[in-house]
Amino acid sequence: MAKKKKDISMNMLRERALKLPDVTEEMFLSCNQHNVELIQEYLETNNLLSPDTLKQYKSALYQFVYYVKTSLNDKEFYKITKRDFKRYMSYLVNRGMSSSGLKFKKSAVSAFCSKFLEIFIIEDAEYPEYRTFRNFTTGTIEIPKNQTYNKIPISKEEYDLIMETLLEDENYLGCAWVATMFNVGCRRSACIQFKSEIINYPYATDKKTGKELNYKTSHFVREKGKGMDGKVVDYMIPEEVLKYWRLWLEKRGYEHEYIFTVKYADEIKVMSKTWADSFCSDVLSDIVGRRINVHLFKASCVTYMLEQGKSLKTVSKHVAKHESIETTMIYDLRDDTEEKNSLFD
Repeated sequence: MAKKKKDISMNMLRERALKLPDVTEEMFLSCNQHNVELIQEYLETNNLLSPDTLKQYKSALYQFVYYVKTSLNDKEFYKITKRDFKRYMSYLVNRGMSSSGLKFKKSAVSAFCSKFLEIFIIEDAEYPEYRTFRNFTTGTIEIPKNQTYNKIPISKEEYDLIMETLLEDENYLGCAWVATMFNVGCRRSACIQFKSEIINYPYATDKKTGKELNYKTSHFVREKGKGMDGKVVDYMIPEEVLKYWRLWLEKRGYEHEYIFTVKYADEIKVMSKTWADSFCSDVLSDIVGRRINVHLFKASCVTYMLEQGKSLKTVSKHVAKHESIETTMIYDLRDDTEEKNSLFD
């Protein structure tokens, strides 16, 4: 008998946004050539964004330019008004887009206006029509704070259930990935950079006593950050993770430089970032009976360590790899019910 799919919408706070139509290169190039050429120059000369962020900016700008074509009569950028941009934001709001999505869409267009059009094009003799140009995204719309899903951290009990289930399924790659994401504190983009050689690294030792500790330190990986290099950090890999890495490397049946790899036919590739999205929605969500997404793991790791009594400062510096405790506090999803209940005793 087929296993009944569990309800995974139980932690939804609002309906998902309608998916925006994909704007292909062909669709983009069909837009006003004046706008197309300026966007292309901006993207080609922008070396302050990481490759991943640049890709997101490209998508957001393509969406906006195509909206200008279909809804604003394909007018040139210098003719776009604040009222026009307010209409664009209303279009996104009416499709149910989250506040974070709205902010990114707005910031991508705003950066193009303020960091390119207002600085370089406004002074270019080739574009006299831009001499009075002003960023049309400023002061256009208040973006309400909203959430599509209630952020409930993955508990230790749920983690144990996930690991037990994946082991029963002989999904050793899944075991290695979940153990890493729940216990290390890295993002998925860093996770796929871990090399198999870490298994052979020596365990860390206490500098005072020389005692061998229960973790190894990884090589440096690139994390989210500004520019091409981003933020380069190393991570503590505890034995809880190492044992599942060993199991996966033993079972996968081939040698590879990186730990997180997939094999399609006879071709072996480093795991793509989208692998995690499908794994969370198609496998993990069914195991725990609620929606799990990849972004929940870092918060779950931070929350679990804080629940175990680890200091916020230590977790922030050595696990979350944040530059400020304030940033780490955003990832703290501990239940404060008891604190609230004691306020009016």
